[in-house]
Amino acid sequence: MSTPHPVITIDGPAASGKSSIARLVAQRLGFTYVNTGNMYRAMTWAVLQAGVDPQDAEAVRATAASVVIESPVAEGKTQVCIAGHALTDAELNSDPVNRAVSHIARVVEVRERLVAAQRALIAIGPLVMEGRDIGSVVFPDSPHKIYIDASEDVRASRRSAQGHADQVAERDRLDKQRKASPLVIPEGARVIDNSHITLEQAVEQVIVTLKLS
Repeated sequence: MSTPHPVITIDGPAASGKSSIARLVAQRLGFTYVNTGNMYRAMTWAVLQAGVDPQDAEAVRATAASVVIESPVAEGKTQVCIAGHALTDAELNSDPVNRAVSHIARVVEVRERLVAAQRALIAIGPLVMEGRDIGSVVFPDSPHKIYIDASEDVRASRRSAQGHADQVAERDRLDKQRKASPLVIPEGARVIDNSHITLEQAVEQVIVTLKLS
């Protein structure tokens, strides 16, 4: 799909460092940063607030159909709001949400709605959009694709240091095996191993690869 503005897609598994890298790349380039994972987390938060079992796909489908997620821009990045409530980082990254988000993201109707919402954000202007299917599904024709990876041990250590108890290997397994938009390395993406380099080094590698600065 053609877009009126450039979109830099940054994909990768849990705790690979893609969010920190994408945020800084957006700042460096003056683009709007979009964390699509927060949109799935917001939907997960709403489903859990409704008391729905996240592994009950039919119940999730019914509940999610009435959830409206808004993405206003503030300070160079999109926020996530549900029914006028701007979700906090604590709400989006709680352990219950961490454990449930991959189950919510497996529901085809949820992905279809959020993918459409993500594509609509191109109206904002140039974007750095990160997630797990941005270069493969949301904007597959973008010429600016990055895939951030890191070893499982490094990623698990990062999650533990952040105070979270979720298992990155299990989240990756679920996301790679889902039928709708599985986690893959997008065709044509530059793969950057972020296991043992600094954040600034990773950002520099992305900027050099993009040749947009």
